[in-house]
Amino acid sequence: MSLGMPTLIELQSIEESAALCVELGLQFIEINMNMPQYQIGRLDMKELKKVQGTGVYFTFHLDENLNIADFNDKVSAAYMDTVLATIRIAKEIEAPIINMHMSEGVHFKLPSEKVYLFEKYNDFYMNSMREFRDRCGKLAAGPVGGDVKICIENTNGYLPFQEKAIDFLLESGSFALTYDIGHDFCAGNVDERFIAKRAGKLRHMHIHDAVGDRSHLVLGSGEIDIAGKLAFARSHNCSCVLETKTVAGLRESAATLKKN
Repeated sequence: MSLGMPTLIELQSIEESAALCVELGLQFIEINMNMPQYQIGRLDMKELKKVQGTGVYFTFHLDENLNIADFNDKVSAAYMDTVLATIRIAKEIEAPIINMHMSEGVHFKLPSEKVYLFEKYNDFYMNSMREFRDRCGKLAAGPVGGDVKICIENTNGYLPFQEKAIDFLLESGSFALTYDIGHDFCAGNVDERFIAKRAGKLRHMHIHDAVGDRSHLVLGSGEIDIAGKLAFARSHNCSCVLETKTVAGLRESAATLKKN
């Protein structure tokens, strides 16, 4: 089990993140592609490879707005191109994990129900998933740079059409699961059973504490059984991001792990 950190909003450069990563005795940095400096075309490959020389490796967290099934073909094509480009970068620097969220898309609130358009137009949605699985899965599994796993993260509780799509994607060996324990806690642990049944596909975890609907807290400051979750991660050989959102929180979480 390897431990890592996210790129934090307080740290503007990958060099600053790397210095903190080494100081805290962590093994990797998860590059958050929501940030402007970590967009495709702005990533400095020389700097990334220089950081790797210190013994730190990278994973990627795709933009949370990612929606590869958007009904606008130009929008979905741009997202597809972004994922393909990220896979190529990941393979070049031997980053083993690309983390992503599953968009729930747009919903209509009717007087008696909430209708999700991806469920209503499920054939269109699943066709998009097929193209995503085939194109990205093939590239991720290619011979150059080793395999890259595209790991799907739980957020607010999977909807039925999302569970169906995830199982479809997991038919490809290039796709796997990320278990975010704080998101699951805040959602009432509704995804725990789904993930546990597919634990053989689990490769990555986001570790942070939570209370009520507040997550990304320092380890040991909330109500999650952190020791139990880390044991689960270790048993499945997962990489784990200590996903607090501040430098101080990350320092405290790393110290708590070291102490205990």
